[in-house]
Amino acid sequence: MPEVSALGAWITLAVTIAVAVVVLEGVRRLLAGRLSAKWPPVGAAARRCAAPAFTFAVVVATTAALPYQFLPDGAVAPVRQALRIATIGAATWLVLRISYALTDPALDRLTRIEGERNRRARRARTQMLLLRRISAAVITVLAVGTALFTFPAVRALGAGVLASAGVAGLVVGIAARPALGNLFAGLQLAFSDALRLDDVVVVEGEWGRVEELTLSYVVVHLWDERRLILPVSYFTEKPFENWTRRTSRVLGTVILHVDWSVPVEELRAELYRALRDNPLWDQRDWVLQVTDVLENGMVQLRALMSAPDSASAWDLRCDIREHLVGYIRDHYPQALPRLRAELPGPELAGAGTR
Repeated sequence: MPEVSALGAWITLAVTIAVAVVVLEGVRRLLAGRLSAKWPPVGAAARRCAAPAFTFAVVVATTAALPYQFLPDGAVAPVRQALRIATIGAATWLVLRISYALTDPALDRLTRIEGERNRRARRARTQMLLLRRISAAVITVLAVGTALFTFPAVRALGAGVLASAGVAGLVVGIAARPALGNLFAGLQLAFSDALRLDDVVVVEGEWGRVEELTLSYVVVHLWDERRLILPVSYFTEKPFENWTRRTSRVLGTVILHVDWSVPVEELRAELYRALRDNPLWDQRDWVLQVTDVLENGMVQLRALMSAPDSASAWDLRCDIREHLVGYIRDHYPQALPRLRAELPGPELAGAGTR
């Protein structure tokens, strides 16, 4: 009879796990199938949360239906402890996946916003990502602490730690000062609007775009595909250039050194024609000016043009520089850069040969 009872208990465990899995699979198919056609984010969230949800369901069903009375005497306590930790881990995994699944659609919408609203969208995206990382870190720390406190020895140790919380807090604060400094620096950057994702910055003499902003470091994607990784505290302690803090629009500059004989009015008209035909120009600002007279007998021309963002401004500058160089070479070759030198006259030349 005890053998039949043991067999029935294990069959009950298997049926309980199977029922939990089948019910959860039905809910997943409903969310990812019919409801996904009306609300696509619901289907995406169901697909992302499937693995932790199934894990949590299996662990909870096992905890509820496991026949502890048929386990060996020395195995009951370890199995209970393992199931407690597994439940905490699966619940933490599920909560994190749900939070990420709920915030990802909003982040995707913010990524697609262009134009004048892009700056505010990048600010909101940066803040949401940082808050999500902070929430995930807090949830993980709480889960680890809860799992540790399921051990009696750790609970006893925790009482002693609480009794000396002042000294322990001082020691931990001194040891974690760099990490805490980076944490507060990241929050300061995000909520003071000093730095956002996709901002164009010049750091350490390098031009690039902010690719990743975490609580401990910032990744700058440089123009030549390199990545410059800096601690977050760098941006609160040292100066840096932010080209897109107020607006994404950027003014590009093209400098030309040409001969005095260059026809400035014709070149100005050609600049406007080239800009008008170039899709990278935002059709707002442009000018061509003589900005300097150089000692080597040439003049300096500066062409200014506006673009919707820094990447477009770089390409527009290259296009216009190439066009103007070719236009001067083909139509006004006498205006190409040349060096002038004063040679000695015939009298001086003859005197030198005597």
